[in-house]
Amino acid sequence: MAQHDYINRQPSKTKHKQPAKKPFPGMLVAVAVSLVGAFGYGLWYVKQHADPAEVKLAQNPTPKTAPVVAEPKQALPRTPDFITEMKEHEVKVEVKEIEKGGPYVMQCGSFRTYEQAETLKAKIAFAGLISEIRRVEGKNGVWYKVRLGPYESKRQAESDKNKLKRVKIVSCGIWGWT
Repeated sequence: MAQHDYINRQPSKTKHKQPAKKPFPGMLVAVAVSLVGAFGYGLWYVKQHADPAEVKLAQNPTPKTAPVVAEPKQALPRTPDFITEMKEHEVKVEVKEIEKGGPYVMQCGSFRTYEQAETLKAKIAFAGLISEIRRVEGKNGVWYKVRLGPYESKRQAESDKNKLKRVKIVSCGIWGWT
């Protein structure tokens, strides 16, 4: 970006423009008079060339007629037969029982420290659910897992998972109980 020298800048030598001249007031008056004259001529032309029959109708409108009296309402027709049949009809449906895959467990986190697991357990408690922390020792060290369950069906586990999603706990997974 080029640098500008604002300190040593010379004042500009351009002349200020003079404001544009206003139109002559007599010109405005002449335009107004011509518009009024054109409007007057238009009214005179319409009056001279109007159809006499239409003018007579406009001056003597037809007398008002008496209001139309509505006929009394008849009773509503009876309900069609198919509607009553639909209301009384029973539907028989065979519902197959879904085989349960066994108990399910939901795990929402696995942490290296007990304090992190306690924090998640508290958030789950505020959602109205009870969770537990399990300490698991493995070849990678000690892990603290936050789990909910067991659930008899996967549907119950999904229901609790949706409750947790509403409070922004989205890291839960559902597995078969082992």
